[in-house]
Amino acid sequence: MKVKICGITTFDDAIMAIDAGADALGFVFYPPSPRYISPENARTIIDRLPPFIEKTGLFVNEKADTINTMSKQSGITLAQLHFDVDDTLLKKLNIPFIRVIRAQAPEDVQLYQNEYRLIDAYVDAYGGMGKRLNLEWFDGVDCSKIILAGGLNPNNVEETKAYGFYALDVSSGVEASKGIKDADKVSVFIERAKS
Repeated sequence: MKVKICGITTFDDAIMAIDAGADALGFVFYPPSPRYISPENARTIIDRLPPFIEKTGLFVNEKADTINTMSKQSGITLAQLHFDVDDTLLKKLNIPFIRVIRAQAPEDVQLYQNEYRLIDAYVDAYGGMGKRLNLEWFDGVDCSKIILAGGLNPNNVEETKAYGFYALDVSSGVEASKGIKDADKVSVFIERAKS
């Protein structure tokens, strides 16, 4: 199973996560978030990273031109779209993208089932709120294209393994404080996800 560590704000946290086995890092380009990082500051981290690591930018309610500009400025390799997007916006993007489904009901996990997509628990705010989805919603669902997020931590990660998710996305569950990762939590989370 692949693992993304989201809410990266420092180079030290980025390298620590990669050394622990992270497949992807997430950079939050949403100013109200306590994990916000500017595209320019993300670039200073991304330019120093080793190859073959996915660098994901998290966007909320942005226009395609803004996403394209910020993606180029930062050097991210994937846009994670935390808002309702239409095909017109998607066709204008110059970067690969992944939709985020903020699930409120069991049927929501079936949306866009032919695409790789990230499914998070619905909350009024965006990202890093630590709210868990009901795993029973995934019973009988093909989870091979689902990246699961929301309320994950080293103590509950093993509960997800029976579902065959493509990847797990964790942020607040491996933090020492908002925007600062805890090396032990990151290491244990990744080890348990991949074992």
